[in-house]
Amino acid sequence: MEVTTMTFINIPYELEKNDVPTPVLHSIWKVHADNSYEVFQREGFQFPGLFITYDGNGSIRIANQTYELEKNTFFFVESGIPSMYKCVNNDWKFYFIDFSQLNMTRNLKLPIREVISTGKMAEAIQLCERMIDSLIVQPLGHAYASNILLQEIMLLFTREHSVVGLSYHTELNKILIYIHRNLDKQIRIEDLLQLSGWSRTTFFTRFRTLTGLSPTDYLLKLKLASARVALETTSLSLKEIAAKLQFYDEFHFSKLFKKAFGQSPSTYRKLRTMRTENS
Repeated sequence: MEVTTMTFINIPYELEKNDVPTPVLHSIWKVHADNSYEVFQREGFQFPGLFITYDGNGSIRIANQTYELEKNTFFFVESGIPSMYKCVNNDWKFYFIDFSQLNMTRNLKLPIREVISTGKMAEAIQLCERMIDSLIVQPLGHAYASNILLQEIMLLFTREHSVVGLSYHTELNKILIYIHRNLDKQIRIEDLLQLSGWSRTTFFTRFRTLTGLSPTDYLLKLKLASARVALETTSLSLKEIAAKLQFYDEFHFSKLFKKAFGQSPSTYRKLRTMRTENS
């Protein structure tokens, strides 16, 4: 069977069509405190905030509960709740960042009002210092840059926090990337099992937990998405598309495409062309 080479296998990688609320930075403080440092917020913080303790110890009392802010921890606080925070043992070094809202924090499933240990303190310090430098010098675009750095800090902690979750397995990252990068090749389940290093049962369970699909169904979904783009953007025949994407033949491809999209590939291409010409 003659195979025509396609330069690219195109699949659109789209952001989900939903609102992604992002916080707006108000200020960042770099504090080196001793035992004289004690702050009362009788009406609570005006804005939500983030304590990043990189050395020493502090404590914060919120709604009659005390939290110990130790070295290499971070702690998100809500606004509007009476609070008091102070240095412990005469040495507390921390950054405090306040910002507009906690929607991004909640969407990222970062704990609020819970002391979390982090192994990413060096990276967090670097991001905080970059933010401070930007606010000092104020180059063109510094407001955008500062807000992006705030988001990077949250994402840094999120990635670390999600990795330690029991349901997350970083081995799946390389498997998903491998699948996407090799759609035009014959991908065998045995190859994916070898990449994971897991048993078949463990692999299938974890893959379905992450994607909602079996590996076979996930691969088929991607191939059909790629085929649909090829129908929209190239003049390749159904036979050529089927061959490149490793379908058994064009008839097998057409059957699966119609089942997925409710139209045969030829009908889909024809209707798409008509809509483009009439637009």
